[in-house]
Amino acid sequence: MKKASRRSDRLKKSKTVDDYIIQKEKWAEELSLLRTMILNTGLEETIKWGGPCYTFDGTMIVGMGAFKNFVSLWFYQGVFLDDYKKKLINAQENVTKALRQWRFTSAADIRTDSKIIKAYIEESIKNEKAGKRIKPDMNKPLKIPPLLQEMIEKDTNFSNKFNSFSVAKQREFADYISEAKRDDTKVKRLEKITPMIHDGIGLHDKYKKKQRK
Repeated sequence: MKKASRRSDRLKKSKTVDDYIIQKEKWAEELSLLRTMILNTGLEETIKWGGPCYTFDGTMIVGMGAFKNFVSLWFYQGVFLDDYKKKLINAQENVTKALRQWRFTSAADIRTDSKIIKAYIEESIKNEKAGKRIKPDMNKPLKIPPLLQEMIEKDTNFSNKFNSFSVAKQREFADYISEAKRDDTKVKRLEKITPMIHDGIGLHDKYKKKQRK
């Protein structure tokens, strides 16, 4: 029960970016620096999947996160960046095509590269305006991860709700869990999407609604 309680507490956190930075005390300075740089480019701030995300006209451009040994920026369509300083990596080889990550280990690193960071973000915005975007392959086979399959098999109501979604939306849920590297992260992601599935809400529905406004 204690483990489940702690996991539930974690899922309730980070309703705002301020909350996120407070919770990541070790990296608070670094996150605050990145946040200021990103907001100065005019992007809109929100929380997606428990972490800070920055959008242009409702489309995700860059996100930031704190981990054990580094802080990172995620460029959602980073594959299109020139990356003339060779700062970006594909943190999930053979899993993600567009996403690229830039890692920092100190506030000094961020300050030193501040102009480059700004340039990369601004280039990302220009690429979005130009329509440079890798779209999900909707023809690839739907692969249900074991954790999600287990839930489908043991909960008839959940199964019916899941099957009521289009294949594209089912794939979004499946990929969301499959792309997590750690088992505990997979569990947390399943716990996040379970109420969404019961309520008939697609993984990206609220972001798609913002894009249509």
